[in-house]
Amino acid sequence: MDIAIQKKAQSFRLPVDLIERLKKMARKQNRSLNNFVECALLDLVYSEPDEETNMTQKALRENEILKGITQSIKEAKSGNTLPLDTLREQL
Repeated sequence: MDIAIQKKAQSFRLPVDLIERLKKMARKQNRSLNNFVECALLDLVYSEPDEETNMTQKALRENEILKGITQSIKEAKSGNTLPLDTLREQL
């Protein structure tokens, strides 16, 4: 059994260059402008990352921070750092 989805026509004022770009993108996918924009909006509104994706993204961010801290420690141990007074002068 097919379920009919109710739709409502709505107008929006958009910059001309944005409309032209959307038309070009829709043409590349052999879709109507309406279908292209509808699908883009559905993706935007309904594709929230799940908890696993959120945790992975957080871990990746933390890993990048950890890499920076580790690099700073290596530089400090090798003497490849600037004295605090020099840093203050550069600011």
